[in-house]
Amino acid sequence: MKMTEFSDHRLWSGGVLSAEKRRWGPISGPIGIGPSDSGHRRHRRYSAHRRYLPALATALLAVSAVTGLHAQTTSVSIPAWVEGKSCAPAPKFEATLNGKAAPVTAQLGPSSDQIILLVLDLTSDLSLSDAAKQAVLAQISKLPSNAWVGLLRDQDGLRVLADPSPNRQPVVNALDFLSVSGAPGLLETVRPALSLADSILRKSPVRVSVLYITDGSIYSYREDYTNPVINESDPHDLSRRFPEALIQEKISKLSKDLASLQAPLFIVHLSYRRDRLNEVYQNGLETLAEATGGRADICHSMAEIPQALAETFARISSAWRLTLEVPAKLHNNTQIHLSAPCSEGEVHLSWRTRLHLKSG
Repeated sequence: MKMTEFSDHRLWSGGVLSAEKRRWGPISGPIGIGPSDSGHRRHRRYSAHRRYLPALATALLAVSAVTGLHAQTTSVSIPAWVEGKSCAPAPKFEATLNGKAAPVTAQLGPSSDQIILLVLDLTSDLSLSDAAKQAVLAQISKLPSNAWVGLLRDQDGLRVLADPSPNRQPVVNALDFLSVSGAPGLLETVRPALSLADSILRKSPVRVSVLYITDGSIYSYREDYTNPVINESDPHDLSRRFPEALIQEKISKLSKDLASLQAPLFIVHLSYRRDRLNEVYQNGLETLAEATGGRADICHSMAEIPQALAETFARISSAWRLTLEVPAKLHNNTQIHLSAPCSEGEVHLSWRTRLHLKSG
């Protein structure tokens, strides 16, 4: 099935309920038991019930205890990186949440299967987009065969251009025919894109990342984030003093939304802009990426684009996926700490430090 719908992801399950009614037969005994034996038969049935009821009650209590235990915990995944020299053999990660031990139930390293969802948000400069396309082609050609790449664009909502696949040719073809036009869509589509990545991550033992490549200006969005002056005649109008307020509110809301999602977000912005509102916007992109354990890179010139994308793909490829067993209800300010003891001493790590699970 092609991944072309992103609005809701529901897993339907069904079962067959037999309408047949079963009857319990008589307790085994001599065939043709007469009426005179009915009292003895009732006594045996009653004795059997008394004998099995304690065992049944014990089993039910055990099941209830296990169910209650599982209801109190859940599994979450966070990205992590081993910085500098590695540990041989592979490091064994240990985790704490707000100082309390959190079992690491699974860890997938840089050689494990991976899906990269590449989202293009290219709207203006053809020379910048061409440089980005060439850099992307160079990087995906270096990826191993167990790294699947999917290509999407975000104008007028998320649209799939090439389904995730180890075959790079569909991505190459889509990039060849990609037009550069429209309004930026990153702020409107980043949550659906991360939700899509999460739906894959939660169902499959695979590393999943989202990479946005954008050249957008905050002034080009369909929604007006410039906080225009409301009362031109009032010199004390707060919109004069805080023109970036709408951008900051949007970034703050998105950061809270993304805090409950588990896939890391990476952003490469192709064109640094120096005006006040775009600087706030670009800082906001860094905030969004860091909230998920990823990172954003803002290019100051066309010459920086290949290096920025090379470093971002390297970062994505070197990520670990760690699965932790955590309380089902996490505090808003849950702090995650990781360590990885090694025979040569502690390994230098970086990781997603905060996570918030939505209740329900």
